[in-house]
Amino acid sequence: MSTPVQTPPADHRERLHAPLRWWVQTIMFVASLWLALVVAIPGVIAWSVSALLLLIALGLLAGYGAAPVVVADGELRAGRARIGVEHLGEARALDAEETKRVAGPEADARAYLLLRPYLKRAVRVEITDPADPAPYWLICTRHPDRLTAAITAARAGAGDMPA
Repeated sequence: MSTPVQTPPADHRERLHAPLRWWVQTIMFVASLWLALVVAIPGVIAWSVSALLLLIALGLLAGYGAAPVVVADGELRAGRARIGVEHLGEARALDAEETKRVAGPEADARAYLLLRPYLKRAVRVEITDPADPAPYWLICTRHPDRLTAAITAARAGAGDMPA
């Protein structure tokens, strides 16, 4: 009798959703715009323009906040980028000040950055693949310690951790 092969669950999985206040501010902005339009042009046009703008704005917010950060199946996925854990070096959780510094004045133009202004902490992951031009990835996250632990565990599971 054979045992079914089960895939282990993801070590880390999150989406970098835009904060609630951005959604509320967007709705309030469109409502203010509607108010300005409804007194200047016919109501049907004001409603149509406002509805269209609201759909576009909410679609942009949803798309911007849909960036995944996943450690699973032997790879790290951050936004649209992905890399095998065998090409990852040390992962280090950064505090808000370090994140600001590494994303700003100390940033390397070759690095892959997944930044969100509403997230103050990040994880810096060294890239060991000599064919990859990016020296490191800087990934903003709500859970930097969990992401760092997941990357470290995935590297250990791949046998790439130094003894």
